[in-house]
Amino acid sequence: MPNRRPMRALAALASATLALGLAACAPTSTSGVELPSVVDAALPDELTGQLRAAVETAVAATGASGAIVDVQAPWSGGWREAIGSVSPGGAAATVDTPFKAGDVTQSMTCDVLYGMVHEGKVALDDAVVEWLPGYPTDPEITLAQLCDGTSGLQAYAPMLGARFSAVPERDWNPRELAAYGFSRGLAAAPGTTYTGSDTEYVLLGLVLERASGLSAADLYERYVFEPTAMESSSLPDADASTDGRLAGLLTPVVDGAAQCDAPADMTTLSSSTGYTSSGVVSTVGDLSRYIRAVAAGARPYDAAGRFETPISLGDPSWFTAKGGDFQAGSLVGQYGSTPGYLTAAFADRETGLSVVVVLNNSLAADTVVRSLAWQLAALASKAPAASGQTAPEAGLPWDAEGQGQQVVAGAVCPIP
Repeated sequence: MPNRRPMRALAALASATLALGLAACAPTSTSGVELPSVVDAALPDELTGQLRAAVETAVAATGASGAIVDVQAPWSGGWREAIGSVSPGGAAATVDTPFKAGDVTQSMTCDVLYGMVHEGKVALDDAVVEWLPGYPTDPEITLAQLCDGTSGLQAYAPMLGARFSAVPERDWNPRELAAYGFSRGLAAAPGTTYTGSDTEYVLLGLVLERASGLSAADLYERYVFEPTAMESSSLPDADASTDGRLAGLLTPVVDGAAQCDAPADMTTLSSSTGYTSSGVVSTVGDLSRYIRAVAAGARPYDAAGRFETPISLGDPSWFTAKGGDFQAGSLVGQYGSTPGYLTAAFADRETGLSVVVVLNNSLAADTVVRSLAWQLAALASKAPAASGQTAPEAGLPWDAEGQGQQVVAGAVCPIP
């Protein structure tokens, strides 16, 4: 195991909970983290009506029973709402209903990496084999490449979908998950292109556990949840109760037709299937604080270089990836699909605008929830300034109408 500089003493972090009722335009403070100011007001009714209609369309398009959403426009106000039910015919969802955060977990895993780099415990250019000797990985693959999604390693989930469904409560060893990814070989030479596979983030989690001597759950608590006051977030044990969660649904397809009236319930699928790639459970309130902290670079370990020189994802030119997150114009964040859920969380690095949304059916492509998040961001970016505030002049490189059309185009179930 490589020798590292002595671990720096961690500054004591005062425990605090972010209150929903903030003084108008006061800095948003969490446990050791100060977020950009947010006007303490609701967004205008006309705008919230447009936001709600967009989410309702996406709920129908994806066959979800419900959605939970949080939108914050710092110069104007916020909107947080649960739409629909936790399950088909079930109780109404609430804004505090927890759900799987999905690929937003990948951003958090990179947070831990950068936190440990800040403390001198690992280095971005460390080779994976330095920490995990004997693993069948290319010796050139580095920790930075795992975080950036450029190692070339392929995903394990496509090989295991049927097994996940057959025994959803099974506790999967992350080493076994990684082994399935290794078995597929490299999609590209390390460092040459973006792959963004689940194998990369599970492998990175294993390295960070080895380097720290802590479990992944404890690492998230130390570097992510505690400093950002994410009191409703965790990486659950495999046998953790799923009571009270937003149900995770997956509509089956029979003879090419989606059975939208009979979705399968994936709620009990163990978080171990996603582990440090998609296993975290959270709420929209926690994820709103989280993604705003990422965009603002508010944590002590946040480094400007994390998002510099991003990897192009092709057309459009403004859509790139780096550091465990996507960049879309001035937005930074994550989106994706995990069995039962489509999730997205983005925040604007220039204006502080943020959007978090979850839809509880994962049959549709994950680009549907991305388009929904970008549609909501485009709508909210036009929010009028509250008294004494100034609306930002810069806009986003897309419009709400176009993104709404993408949601409809990706529909797998009828839209009334």
